[in-house]
Amino acid sequence: MSCPFRGRIIYALMEGTHINGVAKAGAKAQIPGQPRRTLPEICYELRTKIEGFLLEDTSDHVLRNVQSQIEVSMGVIEEALRRYGPDHVSLSYNGGKDCLVLLILILACLPTWDTPSASSEPSDAGASSAPCHPQMSPPASEATVPLSAVHSDRPLQSIYIVSPHPFAEVEDFVEQSAREYHLDLRRYALPMRPALEAYLKDRPAVEAIFLGTRRTDPHGELLTHFNPTDAGWPQFMRIHPVIDWHYVEIWAFIRHLQIPFCELYNRGFTSLGGVTDTRPNPALAVGGDVPKFRPAYELRDDDEERLGRDS
Repeated sequence: MSCPFRGRIIYALMEGTHINGVAKAGAKAQIPGQPRRTLPEICYELRTKIEGFLLEDTSDHVLRNVQSQIEVSMGVIEEALRRYGPDHVSLSYNGGKDCLVLLILILACLPTWDTPSASSEPSDAGASSAPCHPQMSPPASEATVPLSAVHSDRPLQSIYIVSPHPFAEVEDFVEQSAREYHLDLRRYALPMRPALEAYLKDRPAVEAIFLGTRRTDPHGELLTHFNPTDAGWPQFMRIHPVIDWHYVEIWAFIRHLQIPFCELYNRGFTSLGGVTDTRPNPALAVGGDVPKFRPAYELRDDDEERLGRDS
C-alpha cells in the first residue's frame, strides 16, 4: 500500500512507559515537540500495520486465526460503511478490549472507503441477518483512495455509556484514547436504554451502531453480524464485527499490533464493569500472602473471562 505519510508516521502509539511491550493508559499521547497526528495519518498507520500483519507467514495458530478473523470483521465493517455511510454510523465505546479492537479495525477501513459509491448505497435498517460480506484480501495500493478522502474534520461518532461506579482508570483511558483517535464521543451516565434514547435524540442521523459484543458475552449467543434492536428499544441496526472472535484472539491482536490498552488489564481484570461489580479474575491469582494477579492476556479460556464480574 502506498502511503505518502509512511516516512513520518509515529508507529508507537502513545509512546511512553511500557508493560510487556504495550503502553499503559497513562503514557504520553505523542512525542514532545511533535504536532498532533491527524485522523488520516492515524487511519493510514493502522491500515499499514494491519496489512503488514495479514501478509505475515506465521506458524502460530492463534495469529493465523486472528488473520482470518480480521478479514471477516473488516468485510463486515466495509459492508456497513457501504450501507449507511460514515455520517450514519456510530461506535459504542467504553475503553474495553473488545471495542478497542473494533475501533482499530474501523479506523483501518476508512482509507479504502470510497465516498461516492458508499453514500449511494440505500440504507437497509430492516435487515435481520448478516449481509453477504466478501473475504478481504490485503488491498492493492490502487484500490485505496487518496489521503484527502479521509477527512480529518469527520471524526468517528461514538457513544460512551458510563458505569454507575466507573473505575478512574477506565475514565482516564476512554478520555485519552478518544482524544488520540479523534472520536466524536458523547458520554451518558444513564442506564443503557435511556442512554441510547438520549444519544439518538442528540445524533438523529445515526442509523447503525458498531458494538464490540462477542459470542460469549451475555445475550450474544444468537447474534449475527447485523441485527436490528428489539421491540421496545430505540431503533437502529446493531453491527457486531467481532462477534466470533475468541478471548485469546482479541489479546493476540492487541499485543501483536502493540495497541495501548487500559492499565487495569495488567492487574488481572479481564472484563471491565464498575468498581462495585468487577474485581481481578480469580483464575489469574498468584499464590502468596498479598493477592497478586497475572495480566489479563494470560487467560486462555473464553468461559473464564467473566469470573471477575458479578453481572
